[in-house]
Amino acid sequence: MSGFSSIDDALAWLDDHIDFERVAPTRRALPSLEGMHGALGILGEPQRDIRTIHVTGTNGKGSTSAIIAALLLEAGLRVGTYTSPNVHLVNERIAVNGQMIPDGTLRDLLGRLADAEASFPVALTRFEILTLAALVHFADEAVDVAVVEVGIGGTWDSTNVLGAEVAVITTVALDHIQVLGNTPAEIARDKAGIVSPGSVVVIGDLDDELVAIVTEVAEGVAAERIEVFGRDFGIKANALAVGGRMVELFATGTSYSEVMVPLHGAHQGRNAAVAVAAANAFLGFSLGEDVIDAGLAEVRVPGRLEVLGRKPLVMVDGAHNPAGARVLAASLVEGFNVDGPRVAILGMLEGRDPAAMLEPLVSVGFSRLVIVEPVSPRAMSAKKIEGAATRLGIETLVRTDIAQACAEALSTVGEDGMVLATGSLYVVGPARLALRELLANR
Repeated sequence: MSGFSSIDDALAWLDDHIDFERVAPTRRALPSLEGMHGALGILGEPQRDIRTIHVTGTNGKGSTSAIIAALLLEAGLRVGTYTSPNVHLVNERIAVNGQMIPDGTLRDLLGRLADAEASFPVALTRFEILTLAALVHFADEAVDVAVVEVGIGGTWDSTNVLGAEVAVITTVALDHIQVLGNTPAEIARDKAGIVSPGSVVVIGDLDDELVAIVTEVAEGVAAERIEVFGRDFGIKANALAVGGRMVELFATGTSYSEVMVPLHGAHQGRNAAVAVAAANAFLGFSLGEDVIDAGLAEVRVPGRLEVLGRKPLVMVDGAHNPAGARVLAASLVEGFNVDGPRVAILGMLEGRDPAAMLEPLVSVGFSRLVIVEPVSPRAMSAKKIEGAATRLGIETLVRTDIAQACAEALSTVGEDGMVLATGSLYVVGPARLALRELLANR
């Protein structure tokens, strides 16, 4: 094995592969699973050595995956997680027992894949390479379960080679329509493609029409059973609490009272219910309330309604589509009122309606916007966002540097104001670093 001499060399090789996270695929360009199946065969079918929980959804899949992993870890299992996108380092995507893969291990893994690449039947994308790396790593580490988050959609996502024991669909809303379909029904059908024969399907808070579509797909592939939010599991109470939510859950015939979820927003209470149902389904029995309390206490989801500072209130949130923006706005109204000015640092990727993203922020009092362009070929132009903001009556400022945008946003609010970075994790990642440094040096 030739391998790489450094992690930088390994990541440079990785970045030489086409990146559909940065250059959006169309329906025609969306790859099939041929490359993944061929490569896995050459690598010894590592996915067959791993028990898996597969998580998809328009929003909420990252938080739900994190909660599932925390619960199963507290239950005594060795847990792998594969998530995307990363906030800061690509290593974050692949973790075992909550610890991201070390540079040296990732370097060696990518070296093994580089050596094998000449034998792969087709050229693979960057995300496919990372998915292979995760599956090989989890097999090497002999995890008891891998919680695997879908990249985009479900049916044709490169993670859909698992035959997972539990398939989770958190939410369905319009997003990635150029890939997944033009209606929620089409998107639901695509996401339902992760269901495997004999799997347990856990369906989150979806409209009845979408539940029916997922149910039809699941029954068509002979899923073992289907559990639906509000019917088979759900929440009886979901109240604001210091540091998160206080919820009462029910799942698998068991009630859990006064459960503290250390994440902000009512949606995180719903995500917790989905996660408990998924964990119970995987285990085949109901977790005890002590395990759930201890597991949830360890959950951290950087970049999702994350509070970085209090005076002024400084937050980052990875809302990247209109549905996410509406949830963000509702969460701010419920738990984060301030008396002073509200300034948003915002950039987004193409494929979204900027007005639909901005309207929820305007409705909760954001009157000034510092516009940035994410470092991505898919970045929406600042001019396009500025035009939408102007039509909505928002004062705008355009900055090319995210760190500078953060500094200027902070300078325009007093201790009673709010600064929020949002619109894309490609904005939230660098903004999070910049804002933490600025607050530390105050």
